[in-house]
Amino acid sequence: MLNAQILEPPVGWNKVTLEQVAEFLDSRRIPIKEQDREKMHGPYPYYGASGIIDFVNDYIFDEDIILLAEDGANILNRATPIAFRVSGKSWVNNHAHVMRPRENTDIEFLTQYLDSIRYDAYNTGSAQPKLNREVCGLIPVLAPPYSEQRKIAAILRTWDEALEKLNALRALNIRRRIWLRTHLFTGKARLHGFTGEWRKVLLSDVLHEHGSKSTGTEEVYSVSVHKGLVNQVEHLGRSFSAASTDHYNRVLPGDIVYTKSPTGDFPLGIIKQSKIDREVIVSPLYGVYTPQSYALGVILDALFESPLAARNYLHPLVQKGAKNTIAVTNKQFLEGKLHLPMDPDEQAAIADVVNASHAELACLDAEIKALTDQKRGLMQKLLTGEWRVEVDTVEIPTNTKEAEHAGQ
Repeated sequence: MLNAQILEPPVGWNKVTLEQVAEFLDSRRIPIKEQDREKMHGPYPYYGASGIIDFVNDYIFDEDIILLAEDGANILNRATPIAFRVSGKSWVNNHAHVMRPRENTDIEFLTQYLDSIRYDAYNTGSAQPKLNREVCGLIPVLAPPYSEQRKIAAILRTWDEALEKLNALRALNIRRRIWLRTHLFTGKARLHGFTGEWRKVLLSDVLHEHGSKSTGTEEVYSVSVHKGLVNQVEHLGRSFSAASTDHYNRVLPGDIVYTKSPTGDFPLGIIKQSKIDREVIVSPLYGVYTPQSYALGVILDALFESPLAARNYLHPLVQKGAKNTIAVTNKQFLEGKLHLPMDPDEQAAIADVVNASHAELACLDAEIKALTDQKRGLMQKLLTGEWRVEVDTVEIPTNTKEAEHAGQ
């Protein structure tokens, strides 16, 4: 990542502010609650800080624009692109800044530049990283002549075209997962050959709390919204466990874990299945349950990926304290009802569909990361002027190994 504050323009380039090269259109953004989007499914992408998060039946933009994440951990950890170009009809919520490039600013070049720089110095958030509108306008931009901007953008476009194909497949995967939640997980659509009963049952009928504690040999894990159970040291950089973990809850492979702590779109806590192939331990504040079958655990995990589904189930059971604490016992968590398939074979078939979707998404994400890392190496060379391009010709650097090394 480039540090825009200390970069100096090479000969023929200018150092300007983002406000000077882009017009902000933030006043036109409109957020839509998830429960309202459930009634608005359509063909137009709905964007947030991390890109497409849904599809709706209306749009508020119909032009080429640049989106820059306004908040979220990705501003600092950069797990995914922070700036991206959007073309055509779209809807944007209030978690991404919207910009239209000014005259003599190439939209591709500016998008690439914004995605290449570090934002640590511009973070105005405390609990959660944030880029406010005023600070964004002052971000320094190294601006070559317009013709050189276009040449640089054309080179980087080669990588973008490959990434766009992968991201289109990823968007299709997400749309299928939305369909699974609204149709296959509700019984509205059935897999071929299955006609067995679906029944509204207490969660206590299909989950049980085994109450096993640490044996002193297990690793300490936490729960992430997007990654499920994660090793604390690997994911968070250090362990947050107590000096003694004897009282920590043991999690068996396939167990369901309920965190009882608010985070982001999950104000009543996260519900995840352990996909770890060994026993681990989690905070004693978490509820840990073994499902009737591994397949049923897969279904519950996929169902509760939806913030709306998690909220609808938990809201009648949970009381929130004055300091945003969650008051619910492990037993109370099991007192809600869900509409579930009773046939174990149908459960297994649905789980196979879910697992195939997850595996496809994991492969796509790995390919996207590899190409993104390679492209970042090129960006560091081209967007600082270290590699200069001929205005009359476009020569793509062939030493991609050097580009990859530069991005690390």
